[in-house]
Amino acid sequence: MSHHPAPAAYRRQPDPAEGAAHAGDGAARGSKDVDGRRRNLDYPPAPEPLPVPVMDNHTHLDFRDGLVSVSVKDALDAAEAVGIQGAVQVGCDLASSRFTVEALDLDRRLLGAVALHPNEAPELAAAGELEEALAEIEVLAAHPRVRAIGETGLDYFRTPAEGVERQQYSFRRHLDIARRLGLTVQIHDRDAHDDVVRVLREEASPERVVFHCFSGDAELARLCNANGWFMSFAGTLTFKNAANLREALAVADPELVLVETDAPFLTPHPYRGRPNASYMVPYTVRAMAELAGADLAELGARIAANTERAYGNWS
Repeated sequence: MSHHPAPAAYRRQPDPAEGAAHAGDGAARGSKDVDGRRRNLDYPPAPEPLPVPVMDNHTHLDFRDGLVSVSVKDALDAAEAVGIQGAVQVGCDLASSRFTVEALDLDRRLLGAVALHPNEAPELAAAGELEEALAEIEVLAAHPRVRAIGETGLDYFRTPAEGVERQQYSFRRHLDIARRLGLTVQIHDRDAHDDVVRVLREEASPERVVFHCFSGDAELARLCNANGWFMSFAGTLTFKNAANLREALAVADPELVLVETDAPFLTPHPYRGRPNASYMVPYTVRAMAELAGADLAELGARIAANTERAYGNWS
């Protein structure tokens, strides 16, 4: 497969104010991540376009990672050039949810999701601000192009035990908002599979549920099949240590499979660790087709149809 350079918008010189000048010779430029490892902050090359357009059903256009700042329009133009015809811009706190609603009025290629990330809930509750924040999420969710409440759910990776109850309360409140407004729910599930499923069952989950950045195994995939819950696969599927995801994809109902970037995070192999963007979706779709032994065009058409069933029509 032949590759092209990163899209033009992702190859701009860094802002002079950042003091990140470079020679412009294409050499990798890096920074250290939270673990002190050096990262290449150049955006990866653009992949070959997909034969059938699909949608990136989870991206964060307001989060900056690499050496350039890319506008909503430029990001979506770059994605469209390789067969990504639309995206769902996702909020995870009040600021990003407000950004989401503003972005929806800028570009018709976007649909939106708004919510408070599970890790936000304990902090907001401790400050006495959770109810007010949830009320604003519901107001923002009234925008006609907001089609989902998300990302919400449970995340036990960084949450101490005392924060679990507040996370679960916030998750239940988000599910209630989604039910009353007739919206899809985008689930963030990290180290919390059993409790996520339990709460969904106890709360009579909304009609459409998407497990964003599906992180379970074949057992959870079968549970999603049985309940009609969508499974959205990200670049993590291509990681060498992700056998559980490949096993899950193998048993997932093809009518419930979606694709996403979670950009700027979770860049697919062989560019893991570099900044991610919606134009990178074809790398993951091609990996999915190869793993499933599926025709690329047929898989793309199915993913696009599944995505519209999950969120409605982009036009």
